[in-house]
Amino acid sequence: MFEYAPAPESRDVVDLKSSYGLFINGEFVDGSGTPFKTVNPATEETLAEVATASSDDVDRAVQAARKAFGVWSALPGAERAKYLFRIARIIQERARELAVLESLDNGKPIRESRDVDVPLVAAHFFYYAGWADKLEYAGFGSAKPLGVAGQVIPWNFPLLMLAWKIAPALACGNTVVLKPAETTPLTALLFADICRQADLPPGVANIVTGAGETGAAVVAHPDVNKVAFTGSTEVGRIIARTVAGTGKKLTLELGGKAANIVFDDAAVDQAVEGIVNGIFFNQGHVCCAGSRLLVQESIQEELLAALKRRLGTLRLGDPLDKNTDIGAINSAEQLAKIRRLSDLGESEGAERWSPACELPGKGFWFPPTLFTGVAQSHSVAREEIFGPVLSVLTFRTPAEAVEKANNTPYGLSAGVWTEKGSRILWMADRLRAGVVWANTFNKFDPASPFGGFKESGFGREGGRHGLEAYLEV
Repeated sequence: MFEYAPAPESRDVVDLKSSYGLFINGEFVDGSGTPFKTVNPATEETLAEVATASSDDVDRAVQAARKAFGVWSALPGAERAKYLFRIARIIQERARELAVLESLDNGKPIRESRDVDVPLVAAHFFYYAGWADKLEYAGFGSAKPLGVAGQVIPWNFPLLMLAWKIAPALACGNTVVLKPAETTPLTALLFADICRQADLPPGVANIVTGAGETGAAVVAHPDVNKVAFTGSTEVGRIIARTVAGTGKKLTLELGGKAANIVFDDAAVDQAVEGIVNGIFFNQGHVCCAGSRLLVQESIQEELLAALKRRLGTLRLGDPLDKNTDIGAINSAEQLAKIRRLSDLGESEGAERWSPACELPGKGFWFPPTLFTGVAQSHSVAREEIFGPVLSVLTFRTPAEAVEKANNTPYGLSAGVWTEKGSRILWMADRLRAGVVWANTFNKFDPASPFGGFKESGFGREGGRHGLEAYLEV
């Protein structure tokens, strides 16, 4: 096995400020809460101090969005589209800067930020710009915007989740108040600068930073007409209770424990790549991660041998190194959760395996990990670990595979690996998952809707379906 020389991306493309304020009504302003620090999870160095929005600051942002709504919603769709196209082009122009900042603040490998996240962000703004003057043909009736959208996004895909929320909202004529995750606020604040560069009218997009209290203030504000949340199922329940009876429209994209199902006629090498992409992409910090591998009993040994060989080639380390496959865990808190659930898996009787892997001395790191001998009752097979941890179970028949795959409170995604098209369709019809991938995993497109069943939430983001949540229908 040959060695890769380091190929670090330069940090110099990012102009990191020592402190950041809130973005309200087209301007950066001070927050009245206690500022917090955002750190690089790969090194634990402080990147910047970030303002915390109090409930009064959130109120200012909502008022700015309400004032801007009258002007923005009155614009012809073609005019709104021009702003969205402009934002998309600027994102492409500043793609390297955005990718580096995302990897610094989040810990994900630069090749994922560069090749997946940022291109998809631009694609979502291009896609919804195309819808802005065609809403009457979307099939949702009168196509009137709702008003002010309050949006709360997670730390695993900070910029991409922003695009999933903001692009359709603006295309439909709404204005937004968005709260990024407290551990990854920097690309949202750089997006605020992009909005200014695109001459987006003041108040159309507002960014308020802070922790859970700030998000709660956005959700509970009486002048917010629509709430969109991506994050944990626990917080999703709290939000659902908060908005119940208020008349606010709500979409929730929550946790997952997806099954990646491999049949005995699957192309093994292709399936191994799909398994690796399904659970180790973005360190497993993916709601729809294929964290449960269901492999047909007759090929278990062959598949696991190939999978272990492949894991031995993964490179863990500096997220800014273009050769890195697995970056840093996003926070000390998340690392502690991954360790706790992994230790619990061992104590419950599952067998733990990781390739030889030297972890850096500083930062938050966890090696790619497999659990075999897993029972469906084990915690590692039931709880969302949200890390690079794969639980392996077996099945004999397609019916058993469906039963085991559906034996979870979640229903966000699934993968099926087989050469038989009829089997793919049979499985997809029976799997209780919002997205079913066939002979691939973790493939996204702006034109394709995404969302879950059961405790994975409700509503869809992306595609024509993603417009519905931001229109009166």
